[in-house]
Amino acid sequence: MLPRKIIIDTDPGQDDAVAILLALSSPEDMDVLGITAVAGNVPLELTQKNARIVCELAGKTDVAVFAGCDRPMGRQLVTAEHVHGKTGLDGPSLPDPTMALQDQHAVDFIIETLRREDAGTVTLCVLGPLTNIATAFEKAPDVIERVQQIVLMGGAYFEVGNITPTAEFNIYVDPEAAEITFKSGVDIVVMPLDVTHKALVTQPRNDAFRDLGTPSGIAVAQMTDFFERFDKEKYGSSGAPLHDPCVTAYLIAPELFSGRLINVEIETQSDLTRGMTVADWWGVTDRAANATFIGDLDADGFFKLLVERIGRL
Repeated sequence: MLPRKIIIDTDPGQDDAVAILLALSSPEDMDVLGITAVAGNVPLELTQKNARIVCELAGKTDVAVFAGCDRPMGRQLVTAEHVHGKTGLDGPSLPDPTMALQDQHAVDFIIETLRREDAGTVTLCVLGPLTNIATAFEKAPDVIERVQQIVLMGGAYFEVGNITPTAEFNIYVDPEAAEITFKSGVDIVVMPLDVTHKALVTQPRNDAFRDLGTPSGIAVAQMTDFFERFDKEKYGSSGAPLHDPCVTAYLIAPELFSGRLINVEIETQSDLTRGMTVADWWGVTDRAANATFIGDLDADGFFKLLVERIGRL
């Protein structure tokens, strides 16, 4: 089977970096057409820089990186330096990138690519707020039906929220963009906190990355060493969850994941529950299903895949 054509939309973030490394190490499964940066974990100036740093870490300097939206569609930007550090990639000491940032705006690249490639052949892998995606859909609604699938990290049901009591960070940052995306009619697969909190980097799993002895393996271990302190303190867990790599891992090995096709609505009006993903997990409404909401994964299989693939770099 031919590799799936993907665009990675991202706001790196250490876990974004691992997701990108997994994709770049898996050419038989994924053809990365480009990486589009958005403001989220840190401001756009840093996310576009971090995307290029990760490409250079992987030795994939031929991947085109584009800068996109620097703020949500209708709100002030909320960032997460308290989790990811001031650079977004705190932990390892990585050099500034030398590869060029593309001149084209990320939204225009997304639109152009979806129009150029055969309809139904490009998957959008969204690791951050959905601002670039929703902006593209608003600007060029003709491209919506050309998307093969959107696989995104965002939202929660049983785990509820990580930035507010009711909202996951990516959806909270730009709930209007999330609402546009979830109402688009595109085939959507969601990696919520319910599944990503099961992808815990325990000490033995992190040692496996470090023991690779490669720049990428060591950097992944150092990234996790840095940001796990936040999650251990917050959740009392044995390690940090690797949220975003669930997106790219799903495209390689969907059998590692399980979930349900349900209705998901986004709360945009309430100050109390802004950004909440109202997931009809139990089918108690008559609202039409619009997303496959993942609830579980084979964590051992997930980390085995990550170590094997990142070990190639």
